[in-house]
Amino acid sequence: MDNLKGKVALITGGSRGIGKSISKRLASQGATVVINYIQNETAAEDTKKEIEESGGQVFTSKFDVADFDAVHEEVDKIIEKLGGLHILINNAGITKDTLLMRMKEEDWDNVISINLKGIFNCTKAVTRNMFKQREGRIVNLTSVVGEMGNAGQTNYAASKAGIIGFTKACAREMASRGITVNAVSPGFIKTDITDELTEELKKDYISRIPLNRFGTPEDIAGAVAFLVSDDAAYITGEVFRVNGGIYT
Repeated sequence: MDNLKGKVALITGGSRGIGKSISKRLASQGATVVINYIQNETAAEDTKKEIEESGGQVFTSKFDVADFDAVHEEVDKIIEKLGGLHILINNAGITKDTLLMRMKEEDWDNVISINLKGIFNCTKAVTRNMFKQREGRIVNLTSVVGEMGNAGQTNYAASKAGIIGFTKACAREMASRGITVNAVSPGFIKTDITDELTEELKKDYISRIPLNRFGTPEDIAGAVAFLVSDDAAYITGEVFRVNGGIYT
């Protein structure tokens, strides 16, 4: 499949977990992929190598999505080097879980800064170029936690709920220029985070999921790939739930 041939895609947090699967999926469909990372250069290079060995074209870009100036500087470099930017996947995010009464101010600030402000920074940085192109696809990764809440994750839930509102507002602002903005809302996905859960907790969570399993990063990558394709040209402002039925 090469339905994304000629497109340049930036995936924030694109070296591991869900971001890695999205990077690989879009590259397999012909996009030139730019993998953003902030700390784990080894993971970024490993993902880059995997994509290159499969015949994909890929670059890496190190910057902190929470740093407004750094984001704009790196996005401008990407556009200059690759001749444009057509797809933005806002995937980077962190958790700092604890009950509200125990939560430190820095735990709140860090999660909001990366998960929510980071999406503002990256989206704002690509907007001028996409407006000039009169073309663009933006997909923001929210979470089922942002829709239904979860004890011990007030900061994370707030950041992910904010992404939904941001997505809907941006969709209305950008539609006239041929830019679609949508969100994908994963449920419980098999990643490093869920791997660390006890077997008892895993069984408890799975028992609540109608499809009776955790999702995979590939499940999310498939939804993202659809939303950036021509098949989704008339879809904007939507929240695509990929959660096994745990929240509908």
